[in-house]
Formats: sequence, C-alpha cells, structure tokens
Amino acid sequence: MSSQETNRQDKSRYDSQPAYILHTYPYRETSLIAEVFSQHHGRLALVARGARRPRSAVRGLLLAFQPLHLSWFGKTELKTLHSAEWQGGLPQLKGLALICGFYLNELMLKLLPRDDPHEDLFGFYQETLHFLSQNDNHAAILRRFERRLLQELGYALILDKDAETGHPILQDEIYQYVIERGPVLSGRGQEGVALRGKTLLDMALDDYSDPLTLLQAKLLMRTLINHSLGDEPLHTRQLLKDLQQL
Repeated sequence: MSSQETNRQDKSRYDSQPAYILHTYPYRETSLIAEVFSQHHGRLALVARGARRPRSAVRGLLLAFQPLHLSWFGKTELKTLHSAEWQGGLPQLKGLALICGFYLNELMLKLLPRDDPHEDLFGFYQETLHFLSQNDNHAAILRRFERRLLQELGYALILDKDAETGHPILQDEIYQYVIERGPVLSGRGQEGVALRGKTLLDMALDDYSDPLTLLQAKLLMRTLINHSLGDEPLHTRQLLKDLQQL
C-alpha cells in the first residue's frame, strides 16, 4: 500500500473520541444506529453492527448522558462504530432531570448540522448534565443551554442594547424582542415578544433568580427555537407539558 493510500485510510478512522449518545434506533435485524455528539467532530451517525445481540460488547454502553470514548471508521455519512468505552464520573439523571436531558438531546439532533465541530458546546453540554443531576432549578439550566446553543449556531441573542438605536437597555422599560433583529423599545410599531428591560439584562448575566425573568425568558427562548425549528415539533417539550399538568 502506498503512503498516499495509507493517509486516506487513516483519515477515515478515528479512535477514542470523547462523545455522548443523543439517540439510538434499530437498524436491520441486529444492529443499531447511534446519533452521536462528539467533542471534535460534532454530530454524526454511527452504525453499531450486532449491537442488539445479547452478547454484544457495546449493547449496554450506548446509553444517553454517559461519557464515552468511541472509535469509528468509514468515509460515508453513516460511519461504522468500532468500539465504545465508558468513562464514568457522571451521576445518573432521574425523574424530571432525565426528561430535561432528552429535551437537550432532541434540540441538538434537530438543530446541529452533521460533521460540524462545536467543541465549546460539547463542554457546556457536559457541564449542563452535571447541573441537571445536582440542581432542581431545571428551567434556569435549560434557558442557559438554549441560549448557548443558539449562539453556537450563529444566532447570538442581543440582550444589552436596543437593536434600533444602539442605546443601552434600560431595566425599567418594556421592549419587543423582534426575531432576527433583537430588542426594540415598545411603542415603535414592532411586533415581538414583550420583555422587561430587567429580563434582558438578567439573561445577559445568566441570572434567572427573578421569577418573572424566568417566565419571560422561557417565552422568548420558545419563540426563537420554534423559529429555528420551522415545522419540526419537539416531542420532549410536549412530554414536559403533560408531566407538569399531572
């Protein structure tokens, strides 16, 4: 084999890559397809051949929210999983925190393009899982992650200045947050999500201790994420709604 052929082969194989499983589903008779979020390669799909067989080495490893080192190969969009190693150290998500974790995974599945690295987001996702496992303030944790995800996708929120005038946000004023533009002082004929100036300033600091800030932030983030998703529904969001109504 020539050195050029060796280089091409090496580029199609990656070993011991930090990653998380976002979702798995059956593939053919005994295999699984794992949707993966990896630290250095972004979101990708791996086929785990024979993973549904009782004696498969990876059968009990391909679980969401567990830090893994994955090895794979292949040049097509659907790569082949070679091995998986559990890294440990992350507490299990339970109850509502578990549903919140699935919500994060569904957001990334539907919004992140394939093969587009987001190394900073990978670290923030891992940190968010830790927070969900140790903190009951799930809503604030979700708002922080949603904001960071939109930022990574190139839709950073404007929270500190009026999008029309450039003037600093005033905490006692009311603003309309206009999609793809930002906050505009209310009364200028703009339609958007109505927010206090204080809410915008709190969000800029990731401070959700004020209950009204938390409520208004939820309305804003839902509007912005719906706009990014288009017609794609979020199944975990409906599940969260149903649980809260029980």
